Formats: sequence, structure tokens, C-alpha cells
Amino acid sequence: MISTVLVANRGEIACRVFRTCRESGIRTVAVHSDADENALHARVADAAVRLPGAASADTYLRGDLIVKAAVAAGADAVHPGYGFLSENADFARSVTDAGLVWIGPPPEAIEAMASKTRAKELLGIAPLTDVTETDLPVLVKAAAGGGGRGMRVVRRLADLDAALTAARAEAASAFGDGEVFVEPYVEGGRHVEVQVLADTYGTVWTLGTRDCSLQRRHQKVIEEAPAPGLSAPLTEDLYGQAVRAARAVGYVGAGTVEFLVADGRAHFLEMNTRLQVEHPVTEAVFGVDLVALQIRIAEGHALDTDPPPARGHAVEARLYAEDPANGWAPQAGRLHRLAVPDGIRLDTGYTDGDDIGVHYDPMIAKAVAHAPTRAEAVRRLAGALERAAVHGPVTNRDLLVRSLRHEEFTSARMDTGFYDRHLADLTSPAPDPLAPLAAALADAHGRSRFGGGWRNVPSQPQVKRYAMAGEEHEVRYRHTRTGLTADGVRVVHADARLVVLESDGVRRRYDVARYGDDRIHVNTTLLTALPRFPDPTAQHAPGSLLAPMPGTVVRVAEGLTEGTTVQAGQPLLWLEAMKMEHRITAPATGTLTELKAVPGQQVTVGSLLAVVQAP
Repeated sequence: MISTVLVANRGEIACRVFRTCRESGIRTVAVHSDADENALHARVADAAVRLPGAASADTYLRGDLIVKAAVAAGADAVHPGYGFLSENADFARSVTDAGLVWIGPPPEAIEAMASKTRAKELLGIAPLTDVTETDLPVLVKAAAGGGGRGMRVVRRLADLDAALTAARAEAASAFGDGEVFVEPYVEGGRHVEVQVLADTYGTVWTLGTRDCSLQRRHQKVIEEAPAPGLSAPLTEDLYGQAVRAARAVGYVGAGTVEFLVADGRAHFLEMNTRLQVEHPVTEAVFGVDLVALQIRIAEGHALDTDPPPARGHAVEARLYAEDPANGWAPQAGRLHRLAVPDGIRLDTGYTDGDDIGVHYDPMIAKAVAHAPTRAEAVRRLAGALERAAVHGPVTNRDLLVRSLRHEEFTSARMDTGFYDRHLADLTSPAPDPLAPLAAALADAHGRSRFGGGWRNVPSQPQVKRYAMAGEEHEVRYRHTRTGLTADGVRVVHADARLVVLESDGVRRRYDVARYGDDRIHVNTTLLTALPRFPDPTAQHAPGSLLAPMPGTVVRVAEGLTEGTTVQAGQPLLWLEAMKMEHRITAPATGTLTELKAVPGQQVTVGSLLAVVQAP
């Protein structure tokens, strides 16, 4: 039996595997980069081994270092998690060559399916080679890895070469493999997948379907099980194709076969030879622990003839440190507080006070709700996220709540173009207009010597300014004998942490949390306290391009120098942040008067990259 497991991964998935190991009495070993020295997964494991460096290529993609770490820590098995080396056949072989148990499929199965091009060939599907106008739109896709990295939709033939270059660079950075291919892009389809689980005795389970259609940049945001609205014949076809794919490569362990469903047909996409991020919804519906089953299969145990029956519906939302209204720009910084209401499963790699860095994926947590029906599960998850405390960097929490409540989603009519159609509406500001007042009153109480601070004579109103949802708000209130007052609003209670306001006869509670001198969370609204007198030195010249996120300058457009004439929307340079490339374009047609960015440069949020002066 397995006694000690090293997880060759980080963050949320490492913590999730460790949880099952602890419940099974198995000791745990973490590996961590220098950037992750104080990360939760490194803290909760029984032992941790350092991988020197911060970049993925130097740490979590170094199979040789990970195997040495397992041997040094006395592990007898390795679980790969997902991403990084989880679908690397050479790594799987190196684990078994070292005398360790590999908690995953055979290297030959990984080899057959890890390359999407080879997987399609195995199933008789040929990629596009010579792309013409009639083939458009097409999808440029990384042959290795997943998570939406190394993928680009191309709608104009003139954009194909640039898309190939960007996809290769992104794939090489994320997976250590720059191979890409081109396939038809099916629009208006749903992303549906089948969870399979196979043992070494020939039993292959299909554990239902999942719908993962709500995606940004081809990376899943909201997933559910089972996929709603599929006909019985289509479901049977999905199961049949999934089992055939698993049997074709002698699959063992947990895996996922992914499809694009359109016009009542299932189009094979790929087989992921690993555990998926969205596996908790399957666990909730079937009442199983997929990690525990992975370990049992690796120990040589047989599956029952049939899987357990499904019950109810489950929905998962991925909480990211990112700004959906600003090109999904990843965010970094201190996560001060993370808490969801009871009854919701929260898988996370962070706790209160942890820092979200710039080196890895910006996912903070996965929140999962299970209920007897789809409508109940969706309502439960939306309500829990709305009430959750997520204090720190900007996140996609509001987008998740609105997505779950969108009529297209609640009626199960969504497809992979959901955010292309609805992003502007889903990210339009809708903050609580009383949040700035609550922040000001809480601040007044916290700074008041006696908690009231009234005067014998009428005072001038106190004025505070806040930035909220990209706009400036000014708040006025007064200290009186009876306490703090604001025009048109009755202050029922106010202290440094709780403000209760009554407006138009409706009483509402505002929980206030302040971090540092300027960041305030009022319920789910994030505000920034503005100085009374703005700093004139903080201004930038018109046309300044500022870094929207911390990251690394990876490329500057060829031939770009100061004095060059550029066109509006022209790509000028590329930043890499959290394993994704982000293109910085010219804001207007004009002259590039300053170019501060150089390849390899580390930048922080707000760093000046370039200046384009309009004529």
C-alpha cells in the first residue's frame, strides 16, 4: 500500500490531494518554488522540498528535480495533479524508473493522447494544414497542455501567422512544448465532457457528463454536472466515444474526454489524461472521491462492475484574481480574507493573509454547490458567492454571480460564445450607492476619539472621496448631538466595522473592512479612499501606456523604435503574467514618442511602458 505521496504540483490541486491523503492516513510531500515558499500547499504538507527559482520552467516543469525530491523525502508515490507535468509521458516514466508508484495513466496512454494532434489521428480526425478563406474561422491550438493556454481564434487569414507565433510562445512557456495545430472553429457549440475512470482489469466507468461552456479565453469559468438538456441518444453517443477513446489506449485511472456539441452532434476535441479542475462537480453528483479512487487503482484495486448512481446537480465557479472588465487582466496582491457561507465546498490554495503572486495561474478558489435540482444548485451557488467575503485584489466574483443569474444560463441555453455576447452587460458597474457613505461613517467612528465627536454648534459637513467601479464619489456627513447624520439617510448604527443605514424605509447592513490607508471593502464592494488633495506628480502624459498588471515584457513589436508612426490598435508589445500573454496595443494613431519597455523587463502595475502622441 502507498504510505507517502508527493504531489508534483502547487496551489489548490496540491491542497485538495493532500486532503484525501490525510483522510486515508497517507503522509504528504509538497514541492515549492521560491515564489511559493510560504504558499498554503507547502505549509500544510507533512514535508516540503524546495525547487530553486520562480519560473515554471525552472521549477514545476523540472521532472528530474521533482523525482529527486520524492526520493529524498521518502515518498513511494507521485500524484501529478493537473497542468505542469501531469500529461508528460517522460515524467511518468521517470517516476516509475525511480521505483515510485505513478498515480496516473500508463505513459503510453499519455503519449497517445497528450498531443491533441496525435489523439485526433488515433480517432481518424485530421487537422487543417493549408488554411484558406473558406476554412475560416479556425482555432490555433497548443498540441500539449490545456487550460486555454496557447489557443487563438482566427477570423482573418492575415492574422493567422501572428496567432501561430503567439500561441507557440504561450504554449512553450506554459507546457515546455511549442507545438501547435489548426482546426475548424465551431461557433455556437457547447463544451461537454465525460469523466472516465478505468482500472487495470478492463473496467471503464463513465461518471456522467459535465458542461463547461462558460469560458473566457478558452479557459473554463463555470462548470456543472450533469450537462443539462442533452438527449438520451446524444448522451449515449458521448459515453460510447469516451469509452472507445479510453480503451483504444489502454487507459488506467481518471481521465476526461472533451467534446464540442453543436446541432445535436458531438465533435471530439481531446482526451485529458489527468484529473480535471472541475472534478468536484462529478464527485458531488456521484458521491465519490476521485483522488481516493485514483490512489486505490494505483495500488492495484479493482473498480466495482458499475459506478454508483448519480443524484442531484452540482455547479462549480472558478474564482479568479482578475478584472473581467479590463481584458481579464490578472491581479496580484494580498488576499486579506476569503470565506463563503456554510454548505458550499471551497477548494483553494490560499488562506487569509496569503499573497497572490504573478508567476502562476490567477485562480484563487473553486466554489461548488450541490442540490437536488439544477435550479436549486445554481441559486445556492449564486447566493453564496454574493455573500462571500473576498477581500484583496480585484476578482471576477461579481461576474460569476451575474453569470449564474443570467437568463441564458438559468434556462440552459448557453454556449461557448456566452461571454463574447454578454461580457459588457455582465461587467457594467452596479455598485451600491450607499457603500461610500458606509465607508465614510465607519472611518469617522474609527478615527473619532469617543466614537461620536459631536459639537455644540452646527459644523460644516465632513467630506470624503472614494473611487468605486472606476468612478469618483464624494460623501458628506455631519457630527451632531445625536450622532452621525447624512442627508436623506438615517444612520441606525455606525462603528468601525458595521454600519446600518435606513433609506426610503428600508434598513440595510454594511460590513466594513479597511486594509491599509486606502482599500475598503463594504460588503462586496471594493472602494479606494482618495486623498483630499490629489497629487499633481501622479499625472501621466496623454497617450501613456501603463502596465495593466505586474508581469514580464516578453516581446516588443519588430522594428518598433521611438519616432515610429503607429496605428490605433496596433500591437506594440506583449506582457506575460500568470502564464498568459497579454498584448499592449496603441491607443490611437500617432507617433511613438517614448518606448520604456524592453524584453525581459519586470514591470509592476502602472509602470510606464510607452507613450503614443496623437497628431
